[in-house]
Amino acid sequence: MKTVFVAGHNGMVGSAVVRQLERAGNCNVITRSRAQLDLCDQTAVSQFFSTNKIDEVYLAAAKVGGIIANNTYPADFIYQNLMIQNNIIHSAHLSDVNNLLFLGSSCIYPKLAEQPMRESALLTGTLEPTNEPYAIAKIAGIKMCESYNRQYGRNYRSVMPTNLYGQNDNFHPENSHVIPALIRRFHEAKLANSQEVVAWGSGKPMREFLHVDDMAAASIFVMNLDSKTYEANTQDMLSHINVGSGRDCTIRELVETVAKVVGFEGSISFDTSKPDGAPRKLMDVSRLANLGWKYRIELEDGLRSTYEWFLNNQDKFRK
Repeated sequence: MKTVFVAGHNGMVGSAVVRQLERAGNCNVITRSRAQLDLCDQTAVSQFFSTNKIDEVYLAAAKVGGIIANNTYPADFIYQNLMIQNNIIHSAHLSDVNNLLFLGSSCIYPKLAEQPMRESALLTGTLEPTNEPYAIAKIAGIKMCESYNRQYGRNYRSVMPTNLYGQNDNFHPENSHVIPALIRRFHEAKLANSQEVVAWGSGKPMREFLHVDDMAAASIFVMNLDSKTYEANTQDMLSHINVGSGRDCTIRELVETVAKVVGFEGSISFDTSKPDGAPRKLMDVSRLANLGWKYRIELEDGLRSTYEWFLNNQDKFRK
């Protein structure tokens, strides 16, 4: 039975990957908490790989956050993500781990990339300034995988998810992404009988969202593709594959759907003094579709299950 290391197993994506791998029951999954293994420590990561016989790696570990966090801690975002990636990818190679899947982000694409964004849009324009350090780190991760494949014949693959949400998301009031932030805001407004909730920005930008369980399924699907099939769909030397639903909605539509799911009955206004970010971010997922994978969880259904999980885990979000 193969041994699979999931880096970042306590995070939203990593935990979903672990759940699905354990449910399948065809591999031995190993994980390490941050207290057990500091992924920014090169020596510690190298020792971990040298003392464990690992066959596959899902690199889901990362420092992540929303617009506020990216604006406030740019040095942390670029340093920590680069260190995590460098240490894991290089140590995996030195320990002769041939199969690795790197999880990136749709923010790797230019701010004004043609929509929907194709894999070939990478490095063709200026990045969105609010998350440029994070995006540059993720681009470096893609290029590391490509470089180790070219120089050493490794099978290091990269998947670029659209905006994710779901179980184990970060619901911090300031450092969270848009969906968990909205769920918490509307929930607290409902409890307080507030008459109004103010959302950031104009509500006009369009975004695509994918439930984390779909992302985990896609990651395992791509990891398990045979080399011949995978290489036939990455002949342009772009090893990364977009993962998303291929469908988007306006932020206003998202806000109204979250309010509906939570049961908030007050009014909604938009603070146009706050940044919108990129005007649109929709993934071209035709490459993944041609390989045989498609998302299953519709947005409103996913929001309902996410809110239910939030309600059952509120003790984690008291601060």
